[in-house]
Amino acid sequence: MRTKWHWLLLLLVVGVLALAAGCGGDDDDDEAAGTTAATTEGGDEATGGTLVFAGAADPVVLDGALVSDGESIRAITQIFETLVALKPGTTEPVPGLAESWEANDDGTVWTFQIREGVTFHDGEPLDAEAVCFNFDRWYNFSGPLQNPSATYYWQVVFGGFATYDKKSGAPEDSLYKSCEATDPQTAVLTLTKPSATFIPALSQQAFSIASPMALKEFKADKGTVDEDGVFSPSGTFGTEHPIGTGPFKFVSWTKNDRLVLERYDDYWGDKATIDELIIRPISDNAARLQALQTGEIQGYDLVEPQDIATIEGDSSLQIIDRPAFNVAYVGFNIALPPTDNVKVREAIAHGLDRQAVVDNFYSGRAEVATQFMPPEVLGYADDVPTYEFDPEKAKQILTDAGYTLPVALEFWYPTDVSRPYMPDPKRNFEAFAASLN
Repeated sequence: MRTKWHWLLLLLVVGVLALAAGCGGDDDDDEAAGTTAATTEGGDEATGGTLVFAGAADPVVLDGALVSDGESIRAITQIFETLVALKPGTTEPVPGLAESWEANDDGTVWTFQIREGVTFHDGEPLDAEAVCFNFDRWYNFSGPLQNPSATYYWQVVFGGFATYDKKSGAPEDSLYKSCEATDPQTAVLTLTKPSATFIPALSQQAFSIASPMALKEFKADKGTVDEDGVFSPSGTFGTEHPIGTGPFKFVSWTKNDRLVLERYDDYWGDKATIDELIIRPISDNAARLQALQTGEIQGYDLVEPQDIATIEGDSSLQIIDRPAFNVAYVGFNIALPPTDNVKVREAIAHGLDRQAVVDNFYSGRAEVATQFMPPEVLGYADDVPTYEFDPEKAKQILTDAGYTLPVALEFWYPTDVSRPYMPDPKRNFEAFAASLN
């Protein structure tokens, strides 16, 4: 259902998400921007025991190549790893399962040195052949797995597939050409053309390296894809045998109840400081907060802005801020009047008090955006023109352009959908309308 309003609006705000968690924290004064977390205050770093964490929903399937939703990716990150990682808090690529990499002169051939001494949770060694097996698996997806939603990240980064299915809607051309294991720990990836985003893209969980033996034995690619691009496996790799190299390994998954992971004691890096991680789906945000307050869970993500004051008022809880990742915006249909006129769009840019939106709806844990890229994301530019809040200037722009005030715009917003960074669209948009009036 959508509700119609007549008013002028432009919104571009870097929004906050939040994490509430019942685990130890410190009193560092981190900058409040972006995603936040609330934790119960604790002492020294926890060791052993079980951490129960609540997400907003169940994962779809525990296979990074076949999902794009946050709940799946959160769990997959604990079980699997990628060749390239990101330095915490930044978008700077750092070694992951690959210790190093280098390109040829034209950037089409990349040589990766695969970390030695790494094993999958099934005991199989990580080597260059395992890496190439994964890349060739993704490249050879066929039929319904070429659905643009089912293999979203592969198609965004690499494009097409080895065998092109015209019915799939997938792109025909691929950035990926081949992968060759030139020795046990050296994988050479060849691209069809240079790509500036190739290395940072490999940090996406869609390119998690899985055990080739498990992928084959448990029929990872068997299943169906519905009209929304959601993969439903008939094999058991992504539901009962997701085997990677990460700090936690799979124990069990009871749909709509809990996903249980345990520490992988043979992990190559810094081992987890807890024995067990349980991820539970609790769809209602108020219920997640209540579960945290009662000790039923020790953490949850996606804290809604209106709950931040409650959490901050509880000395046993802590909000943890992370860099902004979501951008809230309203788009114009520039094919229809009056927003087909650039002067109208410019007036709107000056007519909306976006700082008030940040202060009133995001508890100050956001910032006015100047572009679609959040500050911590690759591609953010510091020199983008900005439009200060100036209602009188907005009116003058419209008058000079020959408009009689007020100027009305038919505006649509959803009433049956909410997001943690905009839990009550109607309330938000009513405030925006008041600002523009």
